[in-house]
Amino acid sequence: MTSQSAEAELFADVLVHQDRRPAAFLPGPGDTAAAHLGTARAEMLLTSLALSENARSEDGDEHAEPSSALQRVEAKVDLVLGLLGAMLRERGDLPPPTVLRWSTRGARLDVLGDALAIRPGARGVLRVQPADWLPDCIELPAHVIAVEGARAWVAFEPLTPTLADALERHLFRLHRRQVAESRRLR
Repeated sequence: MTSQSAEAELFADVLVHQDRRPAAFLPGPGDTAAAHLGTARAEMLLTSLALSENARSEDGDEHAEPSSALQRVEAKVDLVLGLLGAMLRERGDLPPPTVLRWSTRGARLDVLGDALAIRPGARGVLRVQPADWLPDCIELPAHVIAVEGARAWVAFEPLTPTLADALERHLFRLHRRQVAESRRLR
Protein backbone atom coordinates (compact mmCIF):
# COMPACT_ATOMS: atom_id res chain seq x y z
CA MET A 1 0.00 0.00 0.00
CA THR A 2 1.26 3.49 -0.78
CA SER A 3 1.59 6.19 1.84
CA GLN A 4 -1.21 8.17 0.14
CA SER A 5 -3.65 5.26 0.25
CA ALA A 6 -2.64 4.54 3.87
CA GLU A 7 -3.35 8.19 4.77
CA ALA A 8 -6.78 7.94 3.14
CA GLU A 9 -7.60 4.63 4.83
CA LEU A 10 -6.64 5.82 8.31
CA PHE A 11 -7.58 9.50 8.28
CA ALA A 12 -10.27 10.26 5.67
CA ASP A 13 -13.54 11.55 7.12
CA VAL A 14 -12.64 11.00 10.80
CA LEU A 15 -11.28 13.17 13.60
CA VAL A 16 -7.49 13.21 13.44
CA HIS A 17 -5.04 14.49 16.03
CA GLN A 18 -1.34 15.10 15.52
CA ASP A 19 1.27 16.01 18.09
CA ARG A 20 4.55 14.87 19.55
CA ARG A 21 4.22 12.25 22.27
CA PRO A 22 5.82 9.03 23.47
CA ALA A 23 4.70 6.32 21.03
CA ALA A 24 6.10 3.26 19.31
CA PHE A 25 4.97 0.28 17.29
CA LEU A 26 6.12 -2.91 18.96
CA PRO A 27 6.08 -5.89 16.61
CA GLY A 28 5.13 -9.13 18.25
CA PRO A 29 3.07 -12.27 18.07
CA GLY A 30 -0.68 -11.87 17.84
CA ASP A 31 -1.54 -13.43 21.23
CA THR A 32 -5.34 -13.14 21.38
CA ALA A 33 -5.59 -13.34 25.19
CA ALA A 34 -2.89 -10.69 25.68
CA ALA A 35 -4.50 -8.46 23.04
CA HIS A 36 -7.88 -8.75 24.79
CA LEU A 37 -6.30 -7.88 28.14
CA GLY A 38 -4.44 -4.95 26.53
CA THR A 39 -7.59 -3.51 24.95
CA ALA A 40 -9.54 -3.87 28.22
CA ARG A 41 -6.72 -2.06 30.04
CA ALA A 42 -6.58 0.66 27.35
CA GLU A 43 -10.34 1.17 27.66
CA MET A 44 -10.10 1.45 31.45
CA LEU A 45 -7.18 3.86 31.24
CA LEU A 46 -8.88 6.12 28.65
CA THR A 47 -12.15 6.11 30.60
CA SER A 48 -10.35 6.97 33.86
CA LEU A 49 -8.36 9.67 32.08
CA ALA A 50 -11.59 11.20 30.76
CA LEU A 51 -13.15 11.20 34.22
CA SER A 52 -10.04 12.78 35.72
CA GLU A 53 -9.77 15.48 33.06
CA ASN A 54 -13.50 16.23 33.20
CA ALA A 55 -13.29 16.62 36.97
CA ARG A 56 -10.33 18.97 36.59
CA SER A 57 -12.13 21.11 33.99
CA GLU A 58 -15.25 21.25 36.16
CA ASP A 59 -13.06 22.32 39.09
CA GLY A 60 -11.65 25.05 36.86
CA ASP A 61 -15.14 26.48 36.30
CA GLU A 62 -15.03 30.14 37.25
CA HIS A 63 -18.35 29.88 39.10
CA ALA A 64 -17.23 27.09 41.40
CA GLU A 65 -14.55 27.55 44.00
CA PRO A 66 -12.55 24.35 44.60
CA SER A 67 -11.73 23.81 48.24
CA SER A 68 -8.15 24.34 49.33
CA ALA A 69 -8.09 20.76 50.68
CA LEU A 70 -9.04 19.42 47.24
CA GLN A 71 -6.41 21.61 45.58
CA ARG A 72 -3.76 20.25 47.99
CA VAL A 73 -4.78 16.66 47.26
CA GLU A 74 -4.67 17.28 43.51
CA ALA A 75 -1.25 18.95 43.84
CA LYS A 76 0.08 15.95 45.79
CA VAL A 77 -1.31 13.50 43.22
CA ASP A 78 0.29 15.58 40.44
CA LEU A 79 3.64 15.44 42.27
CA VAL A 80 3.42 11.67 42.75
CA LEU A 81 2.49 11.16 39.09
CA GLY A 82 5.38 13.40 38.04
CA LEU A 83 7.85 11.44 40.16
CA LEU A 84 6.49 8.12 38.91
CA GLY A 85 6.74 9.36 35.33
CA ALA A 86 10.37 10.41 35.84
CA MET A 87 11.18 6.98 37.29
CA LEU A 88 9.52 5.20 34.37
CA ARG A 89 11.37 7.37 31.84
CA GLU A 90 14.67 6.54 33.57
CA ARG A 91 13.84 2.82 33.42
CA GLY A 92 12.98 3.13 29.76
CA ASP A 93 9.38 1.93 30.15
CA LEU A 94 8.00 4.84 28.14
CA PRO A 95 8.61 4.96 24.39
CA PRO A 96 10.58 7.93 23.08
CA PRO A 97 8.63 10.99 21.92
CA THR A 98 7.80 10.97 18.22
CA VAL A 99 5.45 12.72 15.82
CA LEU A 100 2.17 10.82 16.00
CA ARG A 101 -0.88 11.35 13.81
CA TRP A 102 -3.77 9.16 14.93
CA SER A 103 -7.46 8.49 14.62
CA THR A 104 -9.78 5.71 15.74
CA ARG A 105 -8.68 3.73 12.68
CA GLY A 106 -4.92 3.81 13.17
CA ALA A 107 -1.83 5.97 13.27
CA ARG A 108 1.14 7.31 11.37
CA LEU A 109 4.32 7.61 13.35
CA ASP A 110 7.94 8.39 12.80
CA VAL A 111 9.82 5.18 13.52
CA LEU A 112 12.75 5.52 15.88
CA GLY A 113 15.42 2.91 16.39
CA ASP A 114 15.35 -0.22 14.26
CA ALA A 115 13.06 0.85 11.42
CA LEU A 116 13.97 -2.30 9.48
CA ALA A 117 12.04 -4.43 12.01
CA ILE A 118 8.80 -2.80 10.91
CA ARG A 119 7.54 -4.14 7.61
CA PRO A 120 4.11 -4.04 5.96
CA GLY A 121 1.99 -6.85 7.35
CA ALA A 122 3.81 -6.95 10.71
CA ARG A 123 1.46 -7.37 13.67
CA GLY A 124 1.97 -5.98 17.13
CA VAL A 125 0.77 -3.13 19.32
CA LEU A 126 0.89 0.63 19.14
CA ARG A 127 2.10 1.80 22.54
CA VAL A 128 1.15 5.43 23.29
CA GLN A 129 1.33 7.66 26.37
CA PRO A 130 -2.15 9.23 26.13
CA ALA A 131 -1.50 12.19 28.46
CA ASP A 132 1.68 14.07 29.31
CA TRP A 133 0.97 13.96 33.03
CA LEU A 134 0.12 10.24 33.09
CA PRO A 135 3.18 7.99 33.33
CA ASP A 136 1.45 5.04 31.70
CA CYS A 137 0.72 3.86 28.17
CA ILE A 138 -2.14 2.30 26.31
CA GLU A 139 -1.47 -0.57 23.93
CA LEU A 140 -3.68 -0.95 20.89
CA PRO A 141 -3.39 -4.07 18.70
CA ALA A 142 -2.38 -3.04 15.19
CA HIS A 143 -0.74 -4.13 11.98
CA VAL A 144 1.53 -2.21 9.63
CA ILE A 145 -0.13 -1.26 6.34
CA ALA A 146 2.64 0.91 4.84
CA VAL A 147 6.22 1.99 5.45
CA GLU A 148 8.02 4.83 3.70
CA GLY A 149 11.42 5.95 4.87
CA ALA A 150 11.31 6.35 8.62
CA ARG A 151 7.49 6.52 8.76
CA ALA A 152 5.05 3.71 9.39
CA TRP A 153 1.26 3.59 9.02
CA VAL A 154 -0.47 1.14 11.33
CA ALA A 155 -4.14 0.16 11.25
CA PHE A 156 -5.79 -0.84 14.49
CA GLU A 157 -7.27 -4.29 14.74
CA PRO A 158 -11.06 -4.04 15.21
CA LEU A 159 -11.61 -2.25 18.52
CA THR A 160 -14.52 -2.98 20.81
CA PRO A 161 -17.26 -0.34 20.49
CA THR A 162 -16.55 0.96 24.01
CA LEU A 163 -12.80 1.25 23.37
CA ALA A 164 -13.41 2.95 20.01
CA ASP A 165 -15.75 5.41 21.74
CA ALA A 166 -13.26 6.09 24.57
CA LEU A 167 -10.47 6.62 22.02
CA GLU A 168 -12.61 8.96 19.93
CA ARG A 169 -13.52 11.04 23.01
CA HIS A 170 -9.84 11.17 24.02
CA LEU A 171 -8.75 12.32 20.56
CA PHE A 172 -11.51 14.94 20.58
CA ARG A 173 -10.29 16.31 23.94
CA LEU A 174 -6.69 16.44 22.65
CA HIS A 175 -7.83 18.18 19.45
CA ARG A 176 -10.00 20.67 21.36
CA ARG A 177 -7.11 21.47 23.71
CA GLN A 178 -4.76 21.97 20.74
CA VAL A 179 -7.21 24.33 19.02
CA ALA A 180 -7.71 26.32 22.24
CA GLU A 181 -3.93 26.61 22.70
CA SER A 182 -3.43 27.85 19.14
CA ARG A 183 -6.14 30.47 19.62
CA ARG A 184 -4.60 31.56 22.91
CA LEU A 185 -1.21 32.05 21.22
CA ARG A 186 -2.64 34.38 18.54
